[in-house]
Amino acid sequence: MEIDDYKVRLEIFEGPLDLLLYLIKKDEVDIHTISIERITRQYLDYINTFKLLNIDLASEFIVMAANLMYLKSRTLLPRVDQPPEEDAEDDDPRWELIRQLIEYKKFKDAAGFLSLRELEQEGRFEHQPDITDAPAEEPITLAEVSIFDLIRAFQNVLKRFEKTHNFGDIIDDRYTVSDKIELLLSHFIPGESRRFEELFKSATTKAEVIVTFLALLELMKLNQFVVRQNDLLGEIVIERRDNQYSASVDLTEVGKIDE
Repeated sequence: MEIDDYKVRLEIFEGPLDLLLYLIKKDEVDIHTISIERITRQYLDYINTFKLLNIDLASEFIVMAANLMYLKSRTLLPRVDQPPEEDAEDDDPRWELIRQLIEYKKFKDAAGFLSLRELEQEGRFEHQPDITDAPAEEPITLAEVSIFDLIRAFQNVLKRFEKTHNFGDIIDDRYTVSDKIELLLSHFIPGESRRFEELFKSATTKAEVIVTFLALLELMKLNQFVVRQNDLLGEIVIERRDNQYSASVDLTEVGKIDE
C-alpha cells in the first residue's frame, strides 16, 4: 500500500474554526488581538500537513484558507486602497473573522457546559454502596485529545527528523501502513505506554515517519491504542489498551476508502 493510496478518515475531525481557536489558545493571545499573518501561516502549515498525510479535508477548510489569505492581503494594503465592504463596522479586515470566532466559542463553551451537567445528572441518583474502591483513572482517548495536538506533535517530530537526516528525494517503500500496524502491535504489550516521540526513533526516512504516524492513527480508530495528554501542549503518551478493550485487527480492512 503506497502512502498516496492511503486515506485517513477521522470521525472526530473538527472544523476550521476549531483549528483557529486551537492556534489562538496555543499562542496564548486574545481573540481580539490575533495576527492575521501569523495565524494564516500556522493554519496553512496544518493544511499542508493534512495533505502530506492524505487526510480527507472538508471543503470548509479550503474555504477558510482562501478567506485567511484574502484577509492577509487586505492587511497589507494601505487603508485608502481597501476594497469597499457593505455594512462594514470599521476598517479592520479582521473584524468579521473575530466575530465568527467569538460566537463559535460561545456555542462551543455552552455545549461543553451542558455536556458536563448531563454527566452530573446521570450520577445524581445512583445507589452508592457502603464501601467503594477508588475508581481507576480513565485514560484520555483520541476523541478527547485534539487531533490538532497530534498533528502538532507529528510536525515537531518531522522537523527534527529533517534536520538530522538528509536523504534528498530517496523514497523508501519498505513499509506500508499495515506493516507498521503489525510492528506497533508486536512492540507494545497490552497496557504498555511510551512517549509519542519514541515511536519514530528507529525511522530512517521521512516516508517511514509518515507511515508510522498513519499506522498510529489507524490503531486509535480501531480502539487498540489510547493517547494521553494532561495539559495543553503537554507531553503526549501513547498506550496500548489492555486485553479487555483490545480486539483482533483485520489488516485487510485497513485504509479502505468508503465508496
